[in-house]
Amino acid sequence: MTHVIITGGSSGIGFAVASIYAARGARVSLIARSLDLLERAHADLAQLSGGVADNIGIEAADVASEDELIAAVRRCEAIFGACDILITSAGIVEPGRFEELDSASFRRQIETNFSGTVHAVRAVYDGMKRRGHGRIMMISSGAGLIGIYGYSAYCASKFALHGFAQALRSEAHAHGVGVSVCFPPDTETPQFQREFASRPAEAAKIMGTVRPWPADAVAKTIARGIDRGRFEVYFGTTLFLLGRFAPAIRPLLNWWFDRAIARGGNTAVHNGGVSERRT
Repeated sequence: MTHVIITGGSSGIGFAVASIYAARGARVSLIARSLDLLERAHADLAQLSGGVADNIGIEAADVASEDELIAAVRRCEAIFGACDILITSAGIVEPGRFEELDSASFRRQIETNFSGTVHAVRAVYDGMKRRGHGRIMMISSGAGLIGIYGYSAYCASKFALHGFAQALRSEAHAHGVGVSVCFPPDTETPQFQREFASRPAEAAKIMGTVRPWPADAVAKTIARGIDRGRFEVYFGTTLFLLGRFAPAIRPLLNWWFDRAIARGGNTAVHNGGVSERRT
């Protein structure tokens, strides 16, 4: 029976992906920081898997702590066997202009979004290599394809995932281990609601009013990408084109972003390098 380990699996995209695999009858292990959320997710997934709670495991751990996360993965594997599919969904986003974003916030996003993924991969990769099979899906973001005003730390962490995935794919291929990375758009999750409330006005102006995707639609695309062995998984035509042609069109996008920020009543006026809002 397939064993799927999902970091950040207690809510949002991670939980939606877990729901798909639970419905398929897989053994699913969820790793997240909040034990309360994990217990709630466990009960919900047990219903989706026909009331078979024995196929759902939970472990509380912070992905930013390598020792803590590896220990949690080992406990999951001791119960359900070796990991066949790893999905790294744990992540945080704290928007803010660079000069207003303190070092602790910047570090949290790098350590959770990038280093947390590296820690999870390290926990399962050697075993996958020895067995000659396994799938790893890293969840990046549309913000991992192009820099966005007010998201310097988040973009940095998500761009880094793409480079990590590219390099690891080359190393893993000869050993039968598949590596994938996906770039979801804004998604209807509890975290998105918190993020949206603190998103700088300039970022909102650039990103427009596009409706976020439902978490289950994002999850279905991710699962389909894993099933088909795709390396890069995009969501919709815009992100696909951005992923394929970003270097060529980035100057045009930067020009458009700069104009969008400078237009109208929300003009950003720069004074001594500090962006001030004038209304």
